[in-house]
Amino acid sequence: MSYQVLARKWRPRTFADLAGQTHVVRALTNALTQNRLHHAWLFTGTRGVGKTTIARILAKALNCEAGIHAEPCGICSSCTQIDAGRFVDLIELDAASNTGIDNMRDVLDNAQYAPSSGRFKVYIIDEVHMLSKAAFNSMLKTLEEPPEHVKFILATTDPQKIPITVLSRCLQYNLKQMTPDLITQHLTHILHEEGIHAEMTALQRIARAAQGSMRDALSLLDQAIAYCGTEIPDNAVQHMLGGLDSARLIDLIDALWQQDGTSLMEQAAVLAAQGIDFSTVLQEIGLILHHISLYQLAADALPEDTPERTAIIDLATRIDAQTIQLYYQICLLGRRDLSLAPDESSGFSMTLLRMLAFHPQSNGSAPASQPTTPIRTESHDEPRTVSAPQLEVVAPPIAPLAFGIAEAIPSLVHTFDAPPAQNTASGADLPTDAASWAQLIERMKLGGQARMLATESELYLSDNDRIHLRLSHNHKHLGESGYQAKLREALRKHFARDIRLEVELCEAVAASPQQQQEASRMQRQSEADAAIQQDPFVQGAITQLDARILSISPSKYST
Repeated sequence: MSYQVLARKWRPRTFADLAGQTHVVRALTNALTQNRLHHAWLFTGTRGVGKTTIARILAKALNCEAGIHAEPCGICSSCTQIDAGRFVDLIELDAASNTGIDNMRDVLDNAQYAPSSGRFKVYIIDEVHMLSKAAFNSMLKTLEEPPEHVKFILATTDPQKIPITVLSRCLQYNLKQMTPDLITQHLTHILHEEGIHAEMTALQRIARAAQGSMRDALSLLDQAIAYCGTEIPDNAVQHMLGGLDSARLIDLIDALWQQDGTSLMEQAAVLAAQGIDFSTVLQEIGLILHHISLYQLAADALPEDTPERTAIIDLATRIDAQTIQLYYQICLLGRRDLSLAPDESSGFSMTLLRMLAFHPQSNGSAPASQPTTPIRTESHDEPRTVSAPQLEVVAPPIAPLAFGIAEAIPSLVHTFDAPPAQNTASGADLPTDAASWAQLIERMKLGGQARMLATESELYLSDNDRIHLRLSHNHKHLGESGYQAKLREALRKHFARDIRLEVELCEAVAASPQQQQEASRMQRQSEADAAIQQDPFVQGAITQLDARILSISPSKYST
């Protein structure tokens, strides 16, 4: 028997075999179990995440001779023929190569006839967004009132190109990209069944290179097996993928922190001589910086099997968190602008030089906490005051604008000649009710993520240097660790002591600062409405001139 690639050999045949996509599996399982079957489904998502695989499993569940069920038997004639791609009532159409109205008319004309052997005639149309406008129009009538024996399953990587008239007639499910951990687990299982051994770091490297696509990961694994045989070491996979030695990148970040420009440029020259893709280099540097920041925030969150974990921990203890964030942001911007550089090598070197230019003066050890200074930043609404570290920057103040970093790191532009902060409140009492919580937020002059979390949260309890907040599920994204860390740090600076912050999710809150502000606004609006309705001049204009009140601003009529 000829060799079968892993992506086909290990293609899931039941919902239970699927890796990930539990939200889609749950919805389809409930629909099949309850026999609540729609006539058209649309699966969206990037390549290799399971759109066509789920479509085929769904076709089996609909046509299994044992009955409509979320767990098709897999042994009946319909199931085996669908698995083999020979089921006459399952029609798969690639819209990328059949875009015209004539192709669609053939499909729709055939749809009117009853299925030959199955319960339903199932049409799987892949990359449906590639259909022409005329072809979409010809589908509409059939999608709106399809025959009872017809089911449509559409799949696409670009749902934005599908007419809204088609989208509105389908149940839409968005398939998520696979996480590296999930891909690694799945590859480990496959290799165990195949009797092949691989280093865990090699599989993690393949999982990252797959960029969320399980199919790409299996193709890379096939390539690794062909390259290495039954033993797959990490260094071989690294060489195969054209990847980088993590230790070299660790040395590069260390040279940045030590401000050793000579060593930095020598390492950049070595990378250039190796012909390595510099976009990949910046991506890997960003990943290491992420690991450093992760360890600084929560040491237990850094996986034990992280490559170069000991070196990452060492950097995390020596480089302050603000500098890591600065490096990370410049790294992202450098990768984004790499195609605009005269050549990739010079673009990469300039990114490193940019990190040096904005590097805070350091003696090689993590600096002590810096005083905060009030600065002014412009937003779309109104100027606001935020806290920023006072950094001694090597470059001139105008440099960030030229580098395009001002929008991402505004503190670097505004920290020169700023007066010392006077916003600490050592020994101050904690807020005791909703009103004092709102007043505290205004006194602290919060901005950014800290303000977003604080203004949408309701004070539930405060005692013993602990502030317990409640946040509605509608704003649960504001309860993520990054938002909490910003607010916790702002509270620590304001009270000049550590404040324990607890955020609890609940169905709804009633007295958040945002709700208080909205209630106050509505009260002022109500007062303005009453005041103007009673104004003699306004009443005269309405009576004598048939005038109408278009809008009322509370600013002039409320007290």
